[in-house]
Amino acid sequence: MIELIKNGTITSAKDFVAGAISAGIKTSSENNLDLGIVKSKNLSNIAATFTSNKVVSPSVTVSKEKISSSNSSQAIIVNSGCANCCVGNQGYLDAQEMCDLVASHHSISSENVFVASTGMIGVELPMALIRNNVGNIKLTEDGGHDFAKSIMTTDTKHKEIAVSFDADGSKITIGAVAKGVGMIHPNMATMLCFIATDANVESGFLHAALKSAVDTSFNMIDVDGDQSTNDSVFVMANGASGISEIDKDSSYATDFQDALSYVCTQLAKQLVKDGEGAQRLLQVTVEGADSLKDARKAARSVVGSLLVKSMVHGGDPNWGRIMMALGKSEIKVIESQIDIFLNDIHIVHGGVSIPFLKEAVVSAMRVEEVNFKININQGNFSALAWGCDLTEEYVVFNSAYST
Repeated sequence: MIELIKNGTITSAKDFVAGAISAGIKTSSENNLDLGIVKSKNLSNIAATFTSNKVVSPSVTVSKEKISSSNSSQAIIVNSGCANCCVGNQGYLDAQEMCDLVASHHSISSENVFVASTGMIGVELPMALIRNNVGNIKLTEDGGHDFAKSIMTTDTKHKEIAVSFDADGSKITIGAVAKGVGMIHPNMATMLCFIATDANVESGFLHAALKSAVDTSFNMIDVDGDQSTNDSVFVMANGASGISEIDKDSSYATDFQDALSYVCTQLAKQLVKDGEGAQRLLQVTVEGADSLKDARKAARSVVGSLLVKSMVHGGDPNWGRIMMALGKSEIKVIESQIDIFLNDIHIVHGGVSIPFLKEAVVSAMRVEEVNFKININQGNFSALAWGCDLTEEYVVFNSAYST
């Protein structure tokens, strides 16, 4: 049974420490923490997923190279305020130096230090500031909350969670933090997520479990249809709980997968709920698809439609836009078999409108969470996707992001 930990964060997992500092990278934010480190007291297995954007930050490149050569990690350094992207070879050298700095200050191998960056594209990292501040970051068991704040860019709130479950008479804990509220689209969002667990997880299963969790969470959210150059999700497993190793055949494999997926899903929903300018969370459920791939594709199409997002913002039950978004997903649908529910109100049956009192449905949409359920009535597969409404504030904010 998954138990939510009150005020949980990435350091809720045993033998993880973290901290952050204001290094001066992020100069125009109320929250100026902009350089953070999370560290395990001992070597950990690590798995990660990264952006599929073809323009990639060297910070991602360095971490991808390390993942491909080793499945071990002890620390991750993260900066906000600068994406370290589109800056030439200097970006690669700077990302590697960030790893070297952490390794030097904490007497660990640089090969076991990973790096992530987020912020403005096309700006070089201010390495003098980073060099001067890395050694001043105090790593503590209470430092997870500051670490969560240090990775924020346009987020209005920090996002963190921790859960536990019982195994072998002990508790396994998974703690995590994430950031990202814009440039978010399926196949990773403009987001960073860092997960720590004190479970002893076999490397191959850790990779498989993370991929499964990401596929049902961060790959099923949409704020604005754009995709970042820096997206990364890391999970470190240090085995400090003392339980036996969990692999795909372990009796606790399902428990671990469920807990990891829960953590990722809750953080994914926090990301879109805090979407730039967002006022409402949008949840789309697609049922009755011929395959899981089709169900996910359809749900993403609806949640990513700018017209659907606009109708949610305006509280307009214009269900034709849902039909349009479903149709453009290019999955197999038969118009005359489609049912649509809006916040449990059945508004379309057999592809045509069910008479409803428009004012009542408009009123039902004036809530913080708007739910669409679409039944294609073709097969037995379903999928969930999450997004947010598209507001005037989003346009105003992003029209002057760099100024």
